[in-house]
Amino acid sequence: MINVSSIKTNLYCPMKLYHQIHTDSCENDDYQLAVEIKKLKIDVQDLIKKNMRKVRKEMDLKEIEDILSDNIKEHIESTLDSIKEMGFEIEESKKSEILTSTYFNIKIMALKISKAMAILDKHAFAIMDMFFPNCMYSYLIKKENLELIGMCDKIEIIDGKYYPVTIKNSKPPLKGVWRQDAIELVAHAILIEEEFETEVYVGFVEYEKIGDRRPVIMDVTLRKALFDEIRKVKEIVENKKAPALKRNAKKCGFCEYEDLCLKS
Repeated sequence: MINVSSIKTNLYCPMKLYHQIHTDSCENDDYQLAVEIKKLKIDVQDLIKKNMRKVRKEMDLKEIEDILSDNIKEHIESTLDSIKEMGFEIEESKKSEILTSTYFNIKIMALKISKAMAILDKHAFAIMDMFFPNCMYSYLIKKENLELIGMCDKIEIIDGKYYPVTIKNSKPPLKGVWRQDAIELVAHAILIEEEFETEVYVGFVEYEKIGDRRPVIMDVTLRKALFDEIRKVKEIVENKKAPALKRNAKKCGFCEYEDLCLKS
């Protein structure tokens, strides 16, 4: 059974995946911390949605921003304190980054809500589905026939159709999405197709740093690329085949396995 997270790691660095699976016997704290941060961001989205119910069409942009931001900072700080109590280290820069990103997205959303209310002449609670469609968060799917397991950040359901959404905090490319993000997304699309007996034609990558959502077509080429990656991951995970070592200054200097690679 191959985890989508292993495919994602292999796309980043095959040697890192090899060390995670066959060298490192400890639980990966970085991964667990990332999971907790994603849970926090989901909670923040739910809180913003709740706050949106109070927004009225006669309000100006600043009022809308203030209402959407209500209790957001307190919730983020409280949750990060709880995560620290779990034993995770969170630098002040990370806390600042989360707050900055959240308020940036609130500003964008406030502007969109303001324009939508003006055009449709409706209060915010009447147009919530435009901004918060019916969806499932952190949905785990395991399919024995595919030998694949993965947790999709978000699955949006609109008019009976399913749309996988991957949320990224990394810097986006100037156009489109990164190849590894597209392959991760199509993995979730295939799992969704099996789970709900449907077809997925398009998914989305949300790059939080710029508040941008970018579509990805789930075409044959992308699906083929996924199964090529699954084959490579199986060589590492199941056959214990060490991949060729490729140095990358931008990646290796920040990797916890750098010393192991230097010895090999």
